Amino acid sequence: MMCSERETAPTDLTGAHYAPRTRYLSYPIPPEQGGAQVRALLRNTLHLSAGLIKRIKWLDDGITLDGLRVTTRTAVRSGQVLRVRLSDSVRRSEIVPSPGPLDLLYEDEDLLILNKAPGVAVHPGLGHWNDTLGSFLLAYYDRCGIPADFHPVHRLDKGTSGAMVVAKHAHAQDVLRRALHTDAFRREYLAVCDGAPPRACGVINLPLAHAGDSVIRQKVCPTGCAARTEYEVLRRTPERTLVRLRLQTGRTHQIRVHMAAIGCPLTGDFLYGRENPALIARPALHAHMLSLLHPLTGQHLSFTVPLPRDIAALLAPAEEL
Repeated sequence: MMCSERETAPTDLTGAHYAPRTRYLSYPIPPEQGGAQVRALLRNTLHLSAGLIKRIKWLDDGITLDGLRVTTRTAVRSGQVLRVRLSDSVRRSEIVPSPGPLDLLYEDEDLLILNKAPGVAVHPGLGHWNDTLGSFLLAYYDRCGIPADFHPVHRLDKGTSGAMVVAKHAHAQDVLRRALHTDAFRREYLAVCDGAPPRACGVINLPLAHAGDSVIRQKVCPTGCAARTEYEVLRRTPERTLVRLRLQTGRTHQIRVHMAAIGCPLTGDFLYGRENPALIARPALHAHMLSLLHPLTGQHLSFTVPLPRDIAALLAPAEEL
């Protein structure tokens, strides 16, 4: 039988070394918060989710005050240091770690920015169990001794390349997901489409829903979820157009469906346009720019990834972008 939180014996960690590579968040108690309960500080000041608090409160190093394990009902005093464990204690994703290539653009204790290769699925699925981005990252964590599960903030389709952010713990993931589609988290894509959009720039505002004839296919539907995509034409060729795209919403296959809906499917898009392996083996879509505020420090981070060769080759004569 699990003991209640009130019955948990205090654990003294004042003389112990905290686990290496484990992420903790420390908060010195200011005078105006003396007397507050730990629970209120975790929720209202540190903005930890109820689910995270529920998981860490049973850990010896989950919630401590001046190195002593405490309950969420404990009242704090000015000058004490509240410390909470952010790193995962167990892996719940059940993803199988498997070595694989990773192109890391940035890494710190809370997140990674990587350049995802085309052809790599983000999550396990039919036909892809241990050759996914999640599998590669967990193998990397194991190799480096990082206690973390797979916490993607957003996803890219298997065929899409480019910048992607993955959190190292649930708190960073929560903060970044709340920032999606705001000025605190901006993404820009580059794509090559067949034909040309009707105007040099615009907003495609068409609701999307799941198409009943396919497991993954989406369609424009008046009763679907709101979906808005900004586009800007950067370059035209006789057959194709290079466009820059910004998402105002994040629906499945949003860019691919929206571009097809205005008569300009992405080059090589087997699902919404025309498959053409002789030109390119995937939809010509690339996550070019990622800009965000760090979930714990608030620091502005920005990354750009040049257009890969297979997409650039569609814009004959080839140019460096």
